[in-house]
Amino acid sequence: MLDRKIIRENPDLIFKNLENRNWADPSIIYDFLKKDERWRELKKELDSLRAERNKLGLEISELKKQKKDATKQVEKSSEISKEIKEKEEEVVKLEKWLYDSELNFPNLISASTPIGKDENENPIIRKWEEPKKSSKDVNSHDEFGKIQDILDFERGAKLSGHRFTVIKGWGARLVRSIINFMLNVQTSNGYKEISPPYLVKTEILQGTGQLPKFEEDLYKCRDDSLWLIPTAEVPLTNLYSNEILEEKDLPIKLTAYTPCFRREAGSYGKDIKGYIRQHQFDKVELVKFSHPEESYKELELMVKDAEEILKLLKIPYRVVELCSGDIGFASAKTYDLEVWVPSQDRYREVSSCSNCTDFQSRRANIKFRGSDGKLQFVHTLNGSGVAVPRLLVSILENYQQDGKFIVPSALKEYMGVEEIELRL
Repeated sequence: MLDRKIIRENPDLIFKNLENRNWADPSIIYDFLKKDERWRELKKELDSLRAERNKLGLEISELKKQKKDATKQVEKSSEISKEIKEKEEEVVKLEKWLYDSELNFPNLISASTPIGKDENENPIIRKWEEPKKSSKDVNSHDEFGKIQDILDFERGAKLSGHRFTVIKGWGARLVRSIINFMLNVQTSNGYKEISPPYLVKTEILQGTGQLPKFEEDLYKCRDDSLWLIPTAEVPLTNLYSNEILEEKDLPIKLTAYTPCFRREAGSYGKDIKGYIRQHQFDKVELVKFSHPEESYKELELMVKDAEEILKLLKIPYRVVELCSGDIGFASAKTYDLEVWVPSQDRYREVSSCSNCTDFQSRRANIKFRGSDGKLQFVHTLNGSGVAVPRLLVSILENYQQDGKFIVPSALKEYMGVEEIELRL
């Protein structure tokens, strides 16, 4: 949520931000300001009317004590009460409209975020290792998974529908190994491991910005006001909602493994084959609570923590920065990590690391007490450390070799073997 003071004092900045984000109608900000001005006028009018009614109340009381006629004052007080009620109803309606609008305004992008229309204008920041395999060298992960009997798309669809997969045998062991490996790396990097609930309340999703804007992408329980989490960012960030942290404890670094649940609304026709885009998938998440002055430094460190996973697994990858037209709703600055997928001869996103500044902390009411005793909103950061599906795809394809699957050296102690003989 944006600071309403900034909206009032610098509306052109907000307009430009919406415009750079390809907002459908950035002029909505001026409609917001008109209603906000009316809301403030009404509040002043109500204060004046209540004061006048209170004064009349004292006059009426005094006249009655003196056994004098107070009919005019009583009528006037009644008229004022009626006017107060009407204005209070208008205030309530305006307050709801303003709050709902604020929930739908995206975060301000950082000054260093590149301006661009879409993902095609995201600049490449760096690459690590050149790809050694291409589509002519490997079996695609979906064909490979079927032949080796480790990815069962048909039974996944039978159980739950399209874009659900059953992982079997050494494939399931590989997924478990990847998750444990990633958790061990990040806890050694100073992140505290959390095992959160997978169902959360409506206000928790509002806190991180998934609601109300992205409701169609979420799974909701029919009989309870609970939702399946789309990412562990949601419960981790809200662990401290409506709490006051101490400056000396910052940064707070948390990590969690959870399954993630997404409808993937709007993605129909994209990545329909294989394990690239699923409705349920595994991910290790990284979350930080930072001092505002340190948050951009903490973002760079978070990106390095996510990169470490890919380096240890020896997977070719690149880092791109998201431009204004591609950046997420709650983010001020975002880097994506993309791994090489040989069968597609392209890089695919496996992690997004974002600084959300005070956007989420305002919604979730997360503050810290500075050394001067004053309260400020913390800055929140989140990143995938990393998502399993595309990482698994990349590993399965990059580590095929002469009728064998070579287990990445970083995973050997978790898998208990160095290589696996393949079905031919």
